[in-house]
Amino acid sequence: MTSRARVVLLLLALSILGAVTTGWNAYYSLSYVFGGLLIITFIWSRFMLNGVVLRRIPRAARGQMGRPFWETMRIANTSRLPKFWIGVEDQSDFPGHQGSSIILKLRSGHERHWLARTLCVRRGRFHLGPTTLSAADPFGLFQVRKRVMEAQSVVVLPMTVPLRNFPIPSGILPGGDALQKPTHQVTPNATSVREYAPGDSLNRIHWRSSAKMNRLISKEFELDPLTDVWVIVDGEGSVQYGELDPHQFDIRNILPGAIKIPATTEEYCVTAAASIAFHVLQQDRAVGFIGHGLARHIVQSDRGEAQVIRILESLAVLDAKGSLSLPEVVKIEGARIAHGSTVILITPALDQKVTTAARDLRRRGAFPMVVAVDASSFGGPEGVQGLIGVLEREGVPFLLLQNGQPLAAALSGPMPSRPYFRAA
Repeated sequence: MTSRARVVLLLLALSILGAVTTGWNAYYSLSYVFGGLLIITFIWSRFMLNGVVLRRIPRAARGQMGRPFWETMRIANTSRLPKFWIGVEDQSDFPGHQGSSIILKLRSGHERHWLARTLCVRRGRFHLGPTTLSAADPFGLFQVRKRVMEAQSVVVLPMTVPLRNFPIPSGILPGGDALQKPTHQVTPNATSVREYAPGDSLNRIHWRSSAKMNRLISKEFELDPLTDVWVIVDGEGSVQYGELDPHQFDIRNILPGAIKIPATTEEYCVTAAASIAFHVLQQDRAVGFIGHGLARHIVQSDRGEAQVIRILESLAVLDAKGSLSLPEVVKIEGARIAHGSTVILITPALDQKVTTAARDLRRRGAFPMVVAVDASSFGGPEGVQGLIGVLEREGVPFLLLQNGQPLAAALSGPMPSRPYFRAA
């Protein structure tokens, strides 16, 4: 019941009181009019949302920071009664998403649609919906509401910056020998044959053997001499600095193309990891990802466009408020890192945890590299120069990132320390 209905109800009460006390026919007539109006509009409002169908059609299940996200909203009236007005209330937690609208005069059998465009300003997993419809009778006396759609999730991937170059070793295996590691991908290294398995593509079939054996025979491949690259992001909460500016996520304050990386060590680590992984995967290298925040995120090393999405989705939901330090993560997950792999440690930590993790990786036969995020430029403690000195003495190649620094230029530059690796 709306405020208008309460006014009509008050008028009905006054008319009945006047009719009882005075006996005038005019009061009886007004009582019938007001009473009938309330009854008819109440029944009418019960049918206002019958036959109304709403569909939300996002163009993709993923978005990316700095890019627009599009969603088509379609509402149809499948009943025989026209709808005078319908309110669509979007209850999404997607920052800045505006899917709400008011539809006027939706005739029977007709459909309306509109496009909701949102600039993605924050990474993470969000929800489109739930959605609530509201309608009222022609006089606006009674309003009805109905939830018609539950929430559907959408992942906003972190921002990536284009890198001209990232200094990682192209291969460390002597004599260019292939890695003795089978792979489902087609590589130049065909090592053996096997029985055909459902799903094998035509370019895997060894036609000469198939003709000889009178059945389909598939080729078995191994990885080429390029080593795996692992990206490990430090998700320990105690080493993170900087605070998110709530005004930064208000799309009314953002000009097109002016999305910036939030000024926190966590966001710089995530953006650096996403950019490095994307760049290395474009070089046809196998890349894996490890991150221990509030949750454990592991993406086994692989290649291809699908691997890009897997790593970016894990980075999108990484919440760097974990309790495990970088050396503890290396100790727990080190067994999955193959001998000879290159491991890129991305961390804002300033103490010996970084060098401890690098030494542990060396003992395991891996080759560590460090992308150090300067915590002092985010309001944290000083000490990054001391860490750099230790890394130089250890011969660990490193790059330094600071708040406000162009990430593409910082990650594309040469390593200050030559990639000298001593035996563990």
